[in-house]
Amino acid sequence: MSGTEIRTTPKPQYLIAGTAVALLAILAPQAGSGGYLSPTLMVVGTVLGIVLYHAAFGFTAAYRRWFLHGDRRGVRAQLIMLAAVTLLFAPTLGAGEIFGHAANGIYAPVGLRLLIGAFLFGVGMQLGGGCGSGTLFTTGGGSLRMLVTLVFFCAGSLWATLDMTFWQGLPAWRSVSLIEEFGWIPAATGQLCFISLLYWWLRRRPGEPVSRPEDGKHLSRILLSGPWPLIAGALLLAGLNWLTLALAGHPWTVTWGFAIWGAKSAALLGWDPSTSVFWSGEYTRRLLEQGILTDHASIMDIGILIGAMMAAALAGQFRPTLRIPPRSLAAAVIGGLMLGYGARVGFGCNIGAFFSGVASMSLHGWVWILAALAGCFVGIRLRPWFGLAN
Repeated sequence: MSGTEIRTTPKPQYLIAGTAVALLAILAPQAGSGGYLSPTLMVVGTVLGIVLYHAAFGFTAAYRRWFLHGDRRGVRAQLIMLAAVTLLFAPTLGAGEIFGHAANGIYAPVGLRLLIGAFLFGVGMQLGGGCGSGTLFTTGGGSLRMLVTLVFFCAGSLWATLDMTFWQGLPAWRSVSLIEEFGWIPAATGQLCFISLLYWWLRRRPGEPVSRPEDGKHLSRILLSGPWPLIAGALLLAGLNWLTLALAGHPWTVTWGFAIWGAKSAALLGWDPSTSVFWSGEYTRRLLEQGILTDHASIMDIGILIGAMMAAALAGQFRPTLRIPPRSLAAAVIGGLMLGYGARVGFGCNIGAFFSGVASMSLHGWVWILAALAGCFVGIRLRPWFGLAN
């Protein structure tokens, strides 16, 4: 760096970070119906938001860089995350319990519904600008465009529930748990071998960019304000997903919370849930009667928003802007609707269906990502129509 160049580091925005801490302190004790579990899950969600933001750990841009530029770093980090979470989940799910309570994975049937939903989600990722977790942490980080995506993500989720009778009637194969089929040790061994083969196939090629640490930043400052290495983010996300399993008895999910937010918002605007077969069921009706702080997915989603807000403020990057080009705004609306609809039809997002599905050693997790990648390929081609850079 020449003597005339001055590199300025944004100053932490302590007032905004303090606001995020205050929100957590106010909301966490109100989560759930007593006990430690729900408040603890909100704290876990907050840590997830910090990790996602500081490591910039997203799925959408990683796939786009891979398809367009041959940059495989983000995808390799995802494979490391999957390998780590397999090692953590396998013995726990094999035992079927942890800390004295049941531990269950996420399983879904493979069929047309899964394939169509994941494909729609993949297209929506590229138009909306993020997946489920990506939409949350960028919204929490101050992006008003991604707030638009989130609003229509919730609307699309509600829309899909109104059509659920049709989707449930489509042909599908049974759910396949590799642990139930082969036992947890063979299942984990086979999955780790498969992940290793994928990692070898996606190994670094000559000319691929190399991630380098920022010069002149002390470790303490990096821990506080980022950026964190992708690999660190991958390992932390794997550990936090296992912690969610250990605490709640189920893996981390995201988009079910959006369906609840969409339905409760519509009810406030005059929609009658009793007109929907899906929302007339005992479980879903009870969810709508209760507050959003009684559902684990909602609690953790709110935590992610708070954590990302905190991380962005500590990085000095919490700068919302109202300048959203019209075509980009249209992409956020359309992409958000496709994300929400696809997530509900396809049994989740990159977290609930892919990350937690693969962690559960469920076949549907691997099938889901294949269909979602096909959707991403189409969505990338559509982005220039909306003035979005690739």
